Amino acid sequence: MDILKIAQDWAKAEMFSTTFFIIFGFLFVAAGIGFWQIGKTDIAKAYVIPMLVAGALVLVIGFGLFFNNKFRVTNFEKAFHEDAPAFVQAEIERVDATLKQYKTVFILMPILIIIASLVIIFLNTPLWRAIGVTTIAMLAVLMVIDGTAWDRIKEYKENLELVDKEG
Repeated sequence: MDILKIAQDWAKAEMFSTTFFIIFGFLFVAAGIGFWQIGKTDIAKAYVIPMLVAGALVLVIGFGLFFNNKFRVTNFEKAFHEDAPAFVQAEIERVDATLKQYKTVFILMPILIIIASLVIIFLNTPLWRAIGVTTIAMLAVLMVIDGTAWDRIKEYKENLELVDKEG
């Protein structure tokens, strides 16, 4: 099993996946600008800031993950050729830490969606409704993209463990 190729393919798939963060980030920003330019009602005007903030957050996440994985792809080969068993072990440890983070994320995000839903119900002003709806939309995007990434990293870990057992 060529673990170097598997690791590089995983990182490239992550880079592709993070482009969706970037696309959705730009869509949130475009929506905020659109509400700013053509919004006439109070609720439309209330969406400007929440959409721009959500767009900025998603863009930061997307670009951060993209460049992190791009760096990882270029360094995998060097690390692998220096010490292959250490590379595999370091990747297993990094993947385990990432999976723990995903566990927290998939508990926290639904809780935040529930809170945002309650904000919409109980704080019935245009700004709070816009904040609640935008938060739910942003978290839904994050959960969909992270859900596919979580599945990919679990499969990557299985491959790493197989190589580690083979020695």
